[in-house]
Amino acid sequence: MAYYSWILAFHVMSFVSWMAMLFYLPRLFIYHRENADTKAFTDIVEIQEYKLFKYIGVPAMWATIISGAFMLYLNSGIFSSGGWMHAKLLLLAFLIAYHFSLESIRRTLIDDPHYKSSKYFRIYNEIPTLLMIFIVIMVVVKPF
Repeated sequence: MAYYSWILAFHVMSFVSWMAMLFYLPRLFIYHRENADTKAFTDIVEIQEYKLFKYIGVPAMWATIISGAFMLYLNSGIFSSGGWMHAKLLLLAFLIAYHFSLESIRRTLIDDPHYKSSKYFRIYNEIPTLLMIFIVIMVVVKPF
């Protein structure tokens, strides 16, 4: 199991990369929405949104999921250590749903740059922070 630590390190790096995308893409949506009437600006932001999602977010999400699944396979006894892992996986499911919602919003903003308000996106941007806080608490503190 010496390689378990390497998989864990890769998992943490993947998670950090994925979270970076989840934090920054909604910020780009705010800029996109606030500059909806400036076509030259939205054209550039649309490219940034696409590249951030497709080239960083998607690979990082899959790397996180695959490395996490591999760790669960190698240490399946972790499920009997309490309900914290079950809670973490539930929170992960919400994070994955949020991830795919960002792609839906990205596509909608291309057709309708006035979609939602920048205030909406500022609030929506807080969801991954809350999920990350609870995921980290589950993993580190293991409250139950």
